[in-house]
Parts: sequence; C-alpha cells; structure tokens
Amino acid sequence: MPVQDVNYNESQIGVLKGLEAVRVRPSMYIGSTSSDGLHHLVWEVVDNSIDEALAGYCDTIQVIVNTDESITVIDNGRGIPVGIHPEEKIPTLEVVMTILHAGGKFDNEGYKFSGGLHGVGVSVVNALSESLAVEVKRDGKIHRQEYARGIPQSSLQVVGEAEGTGTTTTFRPDPEIFKETTIFDATILQNRLRELAFLNAGLRIIFKDLRTEQEAEYKYDGGISSFVEYLNRNRETLHAPPIYVTGERDTTQVEVALQYNDSYSSRILSYANNIHTHEGGTHEAGFKSALTRVINDYARRNNLLKENQSNLTGDDVREGLTAIISVKIMDPQFEAQTKIKLGNSEVRTITEQLLNEKIQIYLEENPAVAKKVINKAMMASRAREAARKARELTRRKNALEVSALPGKLADCTSRKADESELFIVEGDSAGGTAKQGRDRMFQAILPLKGKILNVGKARLDRVLSNDEIRTIITALGTGIGEDFQLDKARYHKIIIMTDADVDGSHIRTLMLTFFYRYMRSLIEEGYIYIAQPPLFKVSQGKVIRYAYNDQMMEQIVEQFKTRGKGKIEVQRYKGLGEMNATQLWETTMDPDSRTLLKVSLKDAIDADQVIEMLMGDRVEPRRDFIQAYAAQANLDV
Repeated sequence: MPVQDVNYNESQIGVLKGLEAVRVRPSMYIGSTSSDGLHHLVWEVVDNSIDEALAGYCDTIQVIVNTDESITVIDNGRGIPVGIHPEEKIPTLEVVMTILHAGGKFDNEGYKFSGGLHGVGVSVVNALSESLAVEVKRDGKIHRQEYARGIPQSSLQVVGEAEGTGTTTTFRPDPEIFKETTIFDATILQNRLRELAFLNAGLRIIFKDLRTEQEAEYKYDGGISSFVEYLNRNRETLHAPPIYVTGERDTTQVEVALQYNDSYSSRILSYANNIHTHEGGTHEAGFKSALTRVINDYARRNNLLKENQSNLTGDDVREGLTAIISVKIMDPQFEAQTKIKLGNSEVRTITEQLLNEKIQIYLEENPAVAKKVINKAMMASRAREAARKARELTRRKNALEVSALPGKLADCTSRKADESELFIVEGDSAGGTAKQGRDRMFQAILPLKGKILNVGKARLDRVLSNDEIRTIITALGTGIGEDFQLDKARYHKIIIMTDADVDGSHIRTLMLTFFYRYMRSLIEEGYIYIAQPPLFKVSQGKVIRYAYNDQMMEQIVEQFKTRGKGKIEVQRYKGLGEMNATQLWETTMDPDSRTLLKVSLKDAIDADQVIEMLMGDRVEPRRDFIQAYAAQANLDV
C-alpha cells in the first residue's frame, strides 16, 4: 500500500480542554453510557457525601429521584469550600465542579479515608449532565451555582441565610450522552444505598422517588453484622449473633462479620473504603487464609480432627458461610480504574493477623458453636471427595469428541462456539419438534426429561449424581466447580426453551438456579438466554399471526375484526409440542424473527436472596412471599 504524502504537523494535534475529554470519551470515566453508567453518576455524588460521613462530619444523606428524572443528593456535611482557590483564583466550588483531579483526597488532609480517590467524580457528573445545580450551606450562607454540560451558567452567588452546613447537588443526565436511557431504576438505587448504610454503622440514608411517591430509610447501628443477618434472613443459621471482629493497625481499619447457615454455598462480600471489590483482593485472601488456619488448628487441638485425617480445605470451612469484609485504608491500591480488586499487600497481613487472634478467642469461648462449624466442614470434606469421584464421570477427554457427548444431544455441525446455540428443551415431544425445525448448522437441541434437581437444597456430590445435570454439564463442555473453564464452552448461546405454563416456569427457575450456583460465569458473560414462544395463534382464513401475551392477542383480534374477512380463530398454546416444526422455527428459533431474553446478573445479592427464598429449605419466607403477592398472581389453571 503506497504511503500518502500527508502534511502531519503541529496544527493536527488536538487538545481537549476542561471537561471536553469527558464528553468525548465518557466510557473512560464511568464505564459505559448504558444504564450502568447512568447510575454511576449517582454513586459519584453520593460517594462525596459518604466521604464526609467517614470523616465524621455527616450523619444523614438524602437521595431523591425527581419527576423530571433528575437526581438530588443532600448531605449535612461540612459543605464544599466556597472561598477563592489560591492557585486557580476562582471559587473552590467551581474548581471542584469543573476541573478533573481536583479534590481533598490526594494529600490525606481533607479526608483520611475515601472511596473516590481519582478526584474525577463530581466534575465528571457535571460534564455529563444536561444541567446541574449545587447549593452549599456554609458560614451561615447558602451559596448556589448552576452549570450546563459542565459549563458555569452563573457566578457563585449567595442566595440566602443558612442554618447548619451541607451540600445539595441536583443533576439531570444529558440525553446526548445517555442515548440508551435516562430513566433511573429505583431498585438499583435502593440496593446500593442499603448497602452503604450497612457499611457505615449509624449513617442514616433516606431514599425518595417522587415519580411513585415511594420512600425508604436505611440506618443500621449494627453495621456489617446487620448486613450478614440481612443476607441470612431466609436461611437457618448455626449460631446467633454473627461473629464480629474489628481492629486497627497503623492506618488500616478492618471489620469482619461472619455467620454460618445450613446451606451448601458461601457468600463472601468484600469492600475497601465502601467500594465493592467484586474480585476480592488482599483483604479477602487474608480472611480466607486466617479462617482456614484457625479452624484447622482448633479442630486438631480439640481432637475433632484425628491424626489420620487430612486438614480441612478452604472450601470445606467456607461451606454455608456468609461473611462481610470491610477495610478502610488511607491509600488503597486498586487494580485498574474499575476498582474491583484490592492490591495493597500489607492489608493481607493486617487482616490475617487480626482474624487469627480474634476468631481463635471466639472459638475457645464458644465451644458449642465451634463444634457445629467444624462438624459442618467435615461433612463438606466427605461430600467434596464424593463430588470429586462423581465429577470424573462428567469429564470428556476432548471437547470436540462426538463419541463422548450425551446420546440425547442433537449437536450442530459448526464447531465454532461463538456462532453455536444450544436449546435446552422441556420434554422429548418438544425436543423432537425442535430437532425438525432447527438450523442444523449452528443450532443444537438437548431435551430434558422432567424437572432437574433443585440444587439449592443439595451438595455438589448429589448434584453431580443427577443424570440430567450430568448431561447438561457434558454437553456444555465447561466442567463444573473447580474444573469449570469458561473458554471450554461449546456454545455461546445457551437458550432455555420451556412451555409457557407453571411447569415450564418451574423448570426454567430450576435451570437458572443451577447456572447461578455452579456456572455463574455463563450468566455474567451473557451466554444464558430464555426463549419466548408465543402463547396464541390467531388466524383469519389463511392469515396467521402470533401473540406473546393477552394484550397482543386482543390487539390482533381487533385488527382482524376491522378487516372483516371471515371467522377469527384463537388457539392457546399449552406447550411447545402443540406447534409443528415450521411454526416453532418461525416464532421461537429463527434468529431473524424470534425474541430472546438475555439473563443478566445486575445484582448478585438480590438474585441470591430470591433464589434462596423460592428454592431453599425454609418454608416461612416462601409463605410470606405468596401471601404478599397472591393478589397479583396470574394463575394458569
């Protein structure tokens, strides 16, 4: 390719000034311009108020969703400084709102602990907002300044007298940036605000949604111990209250709360300066190491583990564990801007030493609890060994070796995982129809017999002994548990296709519970989908239309009445087997015309609670749920 003679000189080097860079590349600062990025704006403003609470100057925060989809955040902290900045020669409030990397979090003088360490938070919100107004109560006055897309619309003005101190920020996201949506989700907001209230004991957070007149208040004097109790509210616990450990070494504060329940899974959530470290880090590693060592040492000293028995593994001692780890650090080091993994090496040592000392004391002082925990861990150890043997049955020597695939699987011709689809179908009848109607090149069909095991009530060894689950694992090729490998997935679309009735819904829930518990990465990476077969076939003569709900069916019927060309027939599909292969392809399987719902994991905590309530052992939470929502139920009887 010939090199073109291009006059490349100084004039072609562009410089984005002020907040222009944020508007040009918003995803660099807030992750995306989707719903996640939209809600990130709220967290950036709330984080400033939380920092005031961490510093001891704020005890109440209000978050209000206004009817015009703007957000107002009010705190009773010290108020952003409003005096003239010594270097910039403009009000400090304007510096904070319009200059990146401006804030009181870099020299540890303004704040000892802070979540928003990059200093871009509120200025980024300002840049990406169609309008933003700040009111600061400070020095007995109310100071106000307004902005539009990051540009001041007025000078800083005194607009009244003030009692007390604090900051009120109201912003409306810019639809030019957030083209997907500018509508805030009340559930997402409430879940995070509740979480922040748990992590900051005694802090009062008020949520108001003026769109629906909904209001909630969160205040937990028990802090993270209350958090653990909340997560375990639908489970039978082995001891009460939760074990709580706290301490401070150098400039690092550590808080840990943990409680065992009778389930077979664990839930460990870790935080650094109120930021959820989704991938853990040094604080979580220190916790796990200390817990495993202390429980093994106690079991050996008290002859609960015999000399001929191996030590309990980390997985054994964490079965049925719910734990919250929260550290406050002066200078946290996160892996990349995403802040999902803590990297401070000294935090592991501090966390480990603290827990070694204090959990050991707790176990010595509470031998009955210690015995329950160790007995559960020993049962988990025996089940783990049984699961290892069962897992061998699900392994295949080669992911592409057809002879190792389940006999009931009608595989596709393609060996490219990114273009291959697997339909998991309810029953042999629907499976036969799907096999006839599919595109064999890229669509595979796996019919299931009956309902799979409810994995919410079973250990891994029992899960792996279930024929239908073993069939699914083998077909997917990913393995399970410690053998799970996402890159071994044979299909990048796994579509659950069940009847549109109560049994179909139950099977779908069981499948989702299985994927959530044992193959969560498939959900997180967007591999799991739910097919949407039609509920009705509406015909008038040779004209046939399909409807996916009652409202759509009624609309089609009205349209046919307007045509006035003969008798209108409505057929209600009770199952996939009632459709022929052509109809199933056209309505449910054809990529050009079908509707698929992608299963996402917006809030793992909430998902875990729902699954535990609906699929767990305890009857009371399920009964309460039914009583609360029975009037809204749409029964297919």
